Amino acid sequence: MPKKSAAPELKPCPKQNHLLAALPPTDYARLLPDLELVDMPLNWTMSESGDHVNYLHFPVSGIVSLIYALEDGSTSETALVGKEGLVGISIFMGGESMPTSTEVQSHGQAYRLSRKVMKKEFALGGKLQHLALLFTQALICQTSQTAVCNQHHDLDQRMCRWLLTSIDRLESNIIIITQEMISSLLGVRRESITQVAGDLQKAGLIERARGRITVIDRATLEKRVCECYSVVKEEYRRLLPSS
Repeated sequence: MPKKSAAPELKPCPKQNHLLAALPPTDYARLLPDLELVDMPLNWTMSESGDHVNYLHFPVSGIVSLIYALEDGSTSETALVGKEGLVGISIFMGGESMPTSTEVQSHGQAYRLSRKVMKKEFALGGKLQHLALLFTQALICQTSQTAVCNQHHDLDQRMCRWLLTSIDRLESNIIIITQEMISSLLGVRRESITQVAGDLQKAGLIERARGRITVIDRATLEKRVCECYSVVKEEYRRLLPSS
């Protein structure tokens, strides 16, 4: 379970989440008393596949991965969520659960809203409902494009896409993650990630340290990535505020 964030004076503003920031003042004021700040520690599994989700989370920092696991234990990331969106769409989409698990890829914080409050808010048919559905459409685009990318593009391009998608959701160009975790997210052998990361470092695009990757040449990385990155980025920009 996440810890309630200490040090109230250091609390981030809920409006650091783009969806909450886009709410009209009256809607935001109505939700504010029910928003609870929680920490999202690295590797925290927020929900397992098939879980009945009790809280909707609006990240204000960090990254959450949606992960699909097969019966043999192999896994693959289907989408990333950061401060542009929310985690827990099953609450308002009617399915009660999701086939994917949600795991914190990069530590951060989120404001959570109970299932009861979200359902009540959603029933009003106001701005939050509209934004939540637009985000869901963007998330479907990301999930679909990830499937296409995994099928048709080489690991070098997929790695570039993953790096760019990650730093888009962070406050810096530094990603705290192990190569073993990246291999799990991309559904490939660790040795393959080591080789591709080494090639990117030799090309001067990234720097590697233990448990850390720093992107140092984003412009060239964007030239090297497949079109899947720009397709998803443009869809998020079209549908969502501040994306």
